Amino acid sequence: MKWLKSLLVAGTLQVLAATAGHAGANLDQIKQAGVLKVGTEGTYAPFTYHDESGALVGFDVEIAKAIAGKLGVKAEFLEGKWDGLIAGLDANRYDAVINEVGITDARKAKYDFSDPYIASKAVLIVRGDNTDIKTFADLKGKKSAQSLTSNFGKLAESNGAELVGTDGFDQSIQLLITGRADATINDSLSFLDFKKHKPDANVKIAAQEENADYSGVIVRKGDPELVAAINKALADIKADGTYKKIADTYFGQDVSQ
Repeated sequence: MKWLKSLLVAGTLQVLAATAGHAGANLDQIKQAGVLKVGTEGTYAPFTYHDESGALVGFDVEIAKAIAGKLGVKAEFLEGKWDGLIAGLDANRYDAVINEVGITDARKAKYDFSDPYIASKAVLIVRGDNTDIKTFADLKGKKSAQSLTSNFGKLAESNGAELVGTDGFDQSIQLLITGRADATINDSLSFLDFKKHKPDANVKIAAQEENADYSGVIVRKGDPELVAAINKALADIKADGTYKKIADTYFGQDVSQ
């Protein structure tokens, strides 16, 4: 049986060698090709969408281009539906997904993430002239326009609000503005995007949760060199003002924390 043991040992060494040889291979290939392939939806404004001319634009699109630039390559975008977007990493369709992918323990078990590059918080939105609702607790007995199955809806309900069902942010805001609801709890980024486009809208943030949800660049496991390079690129674009310029364009302020 010595020959079998020898074969097993040789096979194990080959696997270890292949694994060791793979470290940094993806980053090397990206630089050699001169392209960072990025998976994105292209239908999720203001993060990744097509403008009136048909061009792919958005906060995440600009962040991806900036990261690629720091790596010394160009960003190439491959669009797909959200349901299969992250799975595209497994199929080697692209090198990274940059599409507001929340950093969760479940995802971290299978993939690697960059440092967070954007944060979102639950915010309590009321009309600009409302002086009654100043905290989440003030929702007790008030009407809150919410998607009924969302975490925001559950938060409003837990604070004693009467829920008015909606299809999403836009409808919630309209019910609030027209007085058919007293408030809505929603995503801070959605609110900033709305106010960017409609600065005169009679709505304001009355309160916000302290804990934020963070998103990062998601890549395949096993290439720490690529993660490190992306993290350095993110740090560089924050240091040189590129990040602030992009954030100001889409949200009117820094959205990194």
